[in-house]
Amino acid sequence: MTKIGYARVSTTDQDLTGQVEALKATGCEVVREEKASGTTREGRSELATVIDFLRPGDVLMVTRIDRLARSIDDLRAIVREVADKGAAVKATEQPFDTGDIYGELTMNLLGVFADFETKLRRERQMEGIERAKAKGVYKGRPPKIDTDKVRELRDEGMGATAIAKEMGIGRASVYRVLDEG
Repeated sequence: MTKIGYARVSTTDQDLTGQVEALKATGCEVVREEKASGTTREGRSELATVIDFLRPGDVLMVTRIDRLARSIDDLRAIVREVADKGAAVKATEQPFDTGDIYGELTMNLLGVFADFETKLRRERQMEGIERAKAKGVYKGRPPKIDTDKVRELRDEGMGATAIAKEMGIGRASVYRVLDEG
């Protein structure tokens, strides 16, 4: 049986050290680290690598269930994928093991709470944005595209594809800027 650790934080300024140390302390021979949102599986290549690597009898270790997924649907899909490989999921800080029915129940309850917490956070965020808009202080995210540079390159004779490549942006963004004026 091999224990494989998976550590995840949502943003690049967060630290994975505590998770990695906890996973290694439980005997994880390998710990994969990732800085990506847990609300979706998109862009989580380290998680995909860990799941691909699992063999029958292996254990995918996390510190808490919300490190694995913030959506109950994603959590169930991940656990099902792990189980299909003959492996189990365990957490260092939460007493469950998907190898038995009680662990499955616990995991589902923890997953529901993680999902609920994500939805509450999103709801509070949207309420804050609405209040800020009402006060006239919410301006949204600052533009990342230098619209003057896009127009300048167009005026120099460059096409949308060349401009997009030059500036490292999508072609649709170039067209949007050019259509605006």
